This record gives sequence, C-alpha cells and structure tokens, in this order.
Amino acid sequence: MPVFMVYYIVMRVRQKSCLGIFFILLCTVLTACSSKLGWGVLLWSTEEPPIASGTVLPVYIRSNVNKVWVVGIPEGLRSSKNGMNKMEIPLSHLELVGSRKKAFARAQRFAPYALQYAENLQDGLPIRDNPDNNARRVYRLRIGEMVKILSVAKGVPAISATGDPLPGDWYQVLTSDGSVGYCFSYRLRLFEHSGGPLVAVVPVVSQETADPDLDILMSKKWLPELYSTMVNSRRINLEDLSRRWRFDPGQETGTARVFVPGFDRNFSYTTIRSDGQRAWRFEGTNLQMQLRSDNVLAVQFIEGGGGMRTLLFVSLPISIDDLIIQESARRERLYSAIYSQGPVFTSNNFGVIVFEEDGSFTWSGYDLLVPQIIPESVDGRGTVSMDLFLGPALEDRYNGAFTMRFTGNNYGTAAVLRCMYVLDNQGFRIEVVPESSMEDITVMRRAASPMVLYFFKDSELW
Repeated sequence: MPVFMVYYIVMRVRQKSCLGIFFILLCTVLTACSSKLGWGVLLWSTEEPPIASGTVLPVYIRSNVNKVWVVGIPEGLRSSKNGMNKMEIPLSHLELVGSRKKAFARAQRFAPYALQYAENLQDGLPIRDNPDNNARRVYRLRIGEMVKILSVAKGVPAISATGDPLPGDWYQVLTSDGSVGYCFSYRLRLFEHSGGPLVAVVPVVSQETADPDLDILMSKKWLPELYSTMVNSRRINLEDLSRRWRFDPGQETGTARVFVPGFDRNFSYTTIRSDGQRAWRFEGTNLQMQLRSDNVLAVQFIEGGGGMRTLLFVSLPISIDDLIIQESARRERLYSAIYSQGPVFTSNNFGVIVFEEDGSFTWSGYDLLVPQIIPESVDGRGTVSMDLFLGPALEDRYNGAFTMRFTGNNYGTAAVLRCMYVLDNQGFRIEVVPESSMEDITVMRRAASPMVLYFFKDSELW
C-alpha cells in the first residue's frame, strides 16, 4: 500500500474518530485494484446520499462482523466534500445477485414494488411467516413503523371480527432491522418513496418494553369456557363447535370481537396497553383482558345497562377442526356398528326399521307407537344422528344414544325421537328417552316408566 494512502487513512480516522469510516476507507484502498464481489439490488432506500430502492449497485465486500455490505455509490450522487465513492449498507437492505446482467434483470422484476413502502396504522400488527392469519408470527409492528414492500402474495383471505373478508392484499415485507414475512394491507398505509428520510404520518407511540405475556396471549386462539367443558367431559356438541364462538383480540383489524352464545359484539380500538400484572386494556373502548393462567383468559366489558360483565375463555391443546374430525369419527363408528348389525331390524309389534349407509332410515309398521311415541305428522323416514351421550349411571348399561329426526308428511311437521340402545347377538333394543331425562345433550336418567322396543336383526326385508 502506498505511504500516502496510509497517511490519508490515519488522518481521516483522526478527523472523524469513527471506525466505520476507517473500515470504508480501508475497503476503498484494498478494493481499488481488485475485482468486485458482484452486483446487487438495493431493497431499502438510503438517506445520505438518497439512493432509491431498486437501484443496481456494485458490491465490493461483505462484512459479517459489522453486518454490512460495502457498495459503490452511483457517480451522480457522490459527495464532493469527502470524495468517497463507497458506503456501507445493512446486509438485509440489499440483495446480492451476481453478475451485472443478472442484477439488472432482478431489478426489472422488482420494479413494480421498488418504490413501494408502507406505514403501520395499528400497534402490534403482526408479520407472519406465511400469508395466512393463522400462520406463525415473526414480528410485531409498532404504530407508525415503516416496512418495505417486496412483493404481493397470494394467501388466505383475512377475516374481520364480524366474519367478513377484509379488503386488502397480503404483501411480503421487509422491516428496517431485516425481518421478512407477510403482512395484510388492511392496516397499512402504502406510499412511494425514492430515497432520503422516511417520515411517519401517524404519530409514533413510544415503544414499550417487550411483553412476553402479551405475546403468549396473541399467539393463541381463545374459545369459550364451555368448549373446555366439552373436551374435559368428552361430550362434544358439534352444533356448538360449528358456530365458532370465540374471543378475537383483532390484531389484524384493530377490532376485537366477543362472540359467545347469545352475545356478539365488536370493540374498535387504537392500541392495547398494559394495565397491571398480565392485564391489558383496549384503548378507546371499555374492553379489558387478563391472563389468569397461560391457558385461561378473563375478558371484561361494560354492558348496555352499565354493569361490568366478565367472560372466561380458554386455549385448548387441540383445534376446533380437529375436535370436529374426532367427534365425527366417533359418531360414524357408532352408527357403523348399528348398520353392520342389521341393517334391517324387525319387530312383530313395532314394525321394521331399515338403516341406510348414509345415515338415513325408514320405519314402517309403527302404528302401535302413534301418537304417544311417534306423531301422526311424520311419514316414517328421516335421519339418525349419534349426537347424544350417556350419563355416568348409564354408561355401563347401554351402548349409546341417538336422535331420530323424522321428516314431516304432507299434512304435518317433523318430529324428534331420542333413544338409548343396546346391541346383542340377536338384535337391537331401543329405550325411548323423554325430555325430562335429558341435560343438554346427555341422557342422565331412565324414564320413570321406560318404553322399551326390541327388534330382531335381519339382512333383508321379507
């Protein structure tokens, strides 16, 4: 290295007292006569000099220690004050491509999004590892924080707190510190920027300390306590599960939703603030929440009459979809056992029941049961649902319980008949269950005067 160059570096270090400048100057000298590392495309614009995203730049050095690239400054943007023609760029802000030709080709593909940035309008808005509201969160944006748009992405439509699709698109985005993922645009303000300082329009709220408890809360799905009761008792009501009752904090939308039996309400808020030990409030609303344990969440709000209402929600170790699959499989197994035993069952007194593989049935010759058990308004056809459960006192005496739903005839309406049953080698014993014996979907006790019907199994109609 020439003596004058060493002297120049030393003088620059003394003047600036900056190791970063020393590193750049040293790189300038060391690479003055060497080949480039390659060419890259700038993903995040620079402030000084103001270089726009999408610009193709020569890359000389990658420093894993300082986590920067050393790149060449375009000739028209070089400062006359220091005469430097190189600068540092964070590793995540530039994509190294290879040859100059490949870099320009990559820049052309990137051009539709090169100048596009977005400002976050909701504190805590998540960036996810896939374009799906259920995907893992990789980053949580502060209100007013900027992101770089990298591309538009096809993903699962985002859903509002009311269950309706949200307007907007999924974008692959880059944060200033290098996090990459997918964010839905409903709570983003998109704009173009060609270099220089990025200025927030929304007043930036000072960043609070990390809140791991809030992270735990936001990463889970919160379901009504009654769902936990179903799981623990192993008595799953598919009709209740299908309604998808839940508490949704509304990270994607800024609107929290409390959706439980008999109550459905939305709360539009600006941000979520800490309000004590594992407790938070939704600014702009009277909604509050508190983690009572990692898997139990208390939600409070003021009802129309002015009183405070508290609801408990739980995080289950299994998804609703899996619960539905498991319960549906249980019901299919029970019905299959009945169908395989017959599918035709006959009785001299109570007629013939024929079960079909699809869960439907026909029942003829039941005149002795009309109208006390089976009303005149039905036509002897319907469907069977294995939707009932047995109470502890009955579990050892019966194989199960089911509901027969009769369709109405031309002059009447449909009807429901609930039964417990026992399968044996010769046939099928049915015991009618009155409404007084039921608690929700569980048969708790036998009738005071049980009506028992016995049918012999048969492979086909006579």
